Amino acid sequence: MEKRIGLVAVLVKEREQHTVTRLNEILARYHDLIMARQGLPIHSKGIHLISLVVEGTSDEIGALSGQIGRLPGIAVKSVLTPQIEGEGRDDHDSNSP
Repeated sequence: MEKRIGLVAVLVKEREQHTVTRLNEILARYHDLIMARQGLPIHSKGIHLISLVVEGTSDEIGALSGQIGRLPGIAVKSVLTPQIEGEGRDDHDSNSP
């Protein structure tokens, strides 16, 4: 199955300690898919946003977002590339023009 790059947006609406602990456990379990992570607390609204840049198969990324989405007080959305261009070859090959 081909790998894809994508974004996973996580909206934490209810910041209960148990939920945050479970969220961090899930993110740690899928650390090999996560290329970048950025958190943004919006205190005036009482919410936190987490954006993840991920790389993996659609099944792997779906499993990550599915587990996050089942947590209470959390919403998640993801968007993925159709496929990674040039996968499996070196784009900086010495024979390239």
